[in-house]
Amino acid sequence: METRIIDSRNDFAQWAIDRSNAILTDQGSELATAARNGNEAQIAVTAQALGQAIVDALIEAFDGLAGDE
Repeated sequence: METRIIDSRNDFAQWAIDRSNAILTDQGSELATAARNGNEAQIAVTAQALGQAIVDALIEAFDGLAGDE
């Protein structure tokens, strides 16, 4: 993901929209495919990847805010 300078609440909102869209497009579609195929092991793996992507995005946002101090 490219570095983006966030100077306002609107910039942050746009970053959040873009980041969540990317997460859903990638990990969400993989989870949906695994669920459609009924492969329980693959569902678990892709659900974990989706959760990790969300955590990574939250940490990315926190690190950006903590870097301002």
